[in-house]
Amino acid sequence: MTTATAVYDEAVEGFGTVRVVPIDPDRDAPLIHAWVNEERARYWGMGGTSVEQVREIYAHLDSLTTHHGYLVSRDGEPVALFQTYDPEADRISECYEVLPGDIGVHLMIAPIASPEPGFSGRLLDALVDFSLRGHSRVVVEPDAANEKAIARMIRVGFEPGPEVVLPEVDLPEVFIPEKKARLAFLSR
Repeated sequence: MTTATAVYDEAVEGFGTVRVVPIDPDRDAPLIHAWVNEERARYWGMGGTSVEQVREIYAHLDSLTTHHGYLVSRDGEPVALFQTYDPEADRISECYEVLPGDIGVHLMIAPIASPEPGFSGRLLDALVDFSLRGHSRVVVEPDAANEKAIARMIRVGFEPGPEVVLPEVDLPEVFIPEKKARLAFLSR
């Protein structure tokens, strides 16, 4: 993985040590590029990007105080791309009533050579623990067509919310197309 300073480490019994490290756009763009350009990552919305475009996207994200990108490892091996954000400073705020203590998250689990039963749930449990430090509720908004991600969130305890349409964002620094999403919430 990297020797960068972790913002979170959790030893999960029978699973391994989950480590959360801020993304370094220059160092991590090639790895992230490989992940986001796989067909299985189509809901992440970065298919067809170049390594340089991925670097620029995460450099922009890194410049924000309200949105944060992380690489997640288990026992030193990269296993996920994780992002947190302040819902009040995001397009999601147009779709639900943001409460004090809310934190939004995005998760993309890396390709795995051999699936491991319970892997995503145990990883997600550790990332929820990380996210709830200083917050009282986690908000997710997977693509409404991504039934696998929605089912995963419900299995770990998220309460399903409404289906919404997240508006398009078209700024000089970033373009994000409109997205039909299913909100889900997990309170402390």
